[in-house]
Amino acid sequence: MSTGAPDFFEIMLKNQYGAEIAAQIIDGSRRKRPVTLRANTLKTDITSVKAQLAEAGIACQEVPWYQDALILPEARESSVQSLGLYTRGEIYLQSLSSMIPPLLLNPRERESILDMTAAPGGKTTQMAALSGNRAQITACEKNKIRAERLKYNLEKQGAARVSVMLEDARKLDPLFSFDKILLDAPCSGSGTLFLGTSSENREPAGYAEANSIERYFNQELIRRSISTQEALLRKALELLKPGHEMIYSTCSVLESENELLLQRILPKMKAQIVPIEHPMMTYLPLLPTRIPGVCCVCPTAYYEGFFVARIRKKH
Repeated sequence: MSTGAPDFFEIMLKNQYGAEIAAQIIDGSRRKRPVTLRANTLKTDITSVKAQLAEAGIACQEVPWYQDALILPEARESSVQSLGLYTRGEIYLQSLSSMIPPLLLNPRERESILDMTAAPGGKTTQMAALSGNRAQITACEKNKIRAERLKYNLEKQGAARVSVMLEDARKLDPLFSFDKILLDAPCSGSGTLFLGTSSENREPAGYAEANSIERYFNQELIRRSISTQEALLRKALELLKPGHEMIYSTCSVLESENELLLQRILPKMKAQIVPIEHPMMTYLPLLPTRIPGVCCVCPTAYYEGFFVARIRKKH
């Protein structure tokens, strides 16, 4: 029986993880995930969001590792988007996995933070909320249309201290320096593939059916992604202040885009892995990793595949 996964991808997974875990990843990639959201604490609180969802007849579940996140097990995304709390920017629809990097970056008052690939703004607005709008965030986006979408979301969410730069972050002047950097790097998206059949279409839109996956997910995409990731990581470590930390993340479960890249680049840039320590780690469906202390989330019915590493630049 076909899994819906391209042959080369199955081979890569088996070589990296072994047949059993590879099968788990593919099975997780076939699951239809529920709508998840984050309460925007710049405009409201989780209690108010729960009350408004209940009034609309929408059931929700709490996320044990993030008090501002909710799972809507039976709701459709379009139904949530019709609610006032969505149009007013009181919530942001966001996958659980993508909420992890800002939490680990832990933005604080007066810190200068660079979001290197910011659009459409989910993590940017989350960092603004986590800092209570008191961090100074620079958000880079090289595509003009995506930058406009970023600005729209920042305004809608009330993220007041964010400066948007229409710029390829790889070209930022080395005279810049930042206390913290979030590099959610462009990647192959191997952790977010939807391998279900055409009868299992899900929201949000943008996930291709199995018979068209190879049109955009292929080995050339992986090679291009690695090249971009390497350039962005080098630039991030150039701009990060010595002794300070950054987060590197991708929505890929392939070590070529994650651990192998870090092992190749970090020693050359005088940087090191800082083991992730956070209560969320006991709740996440983690995959084995080549580097101790990093985090790779397995695709499941609730989570997208996602990799996160905490990095410190040496003095």
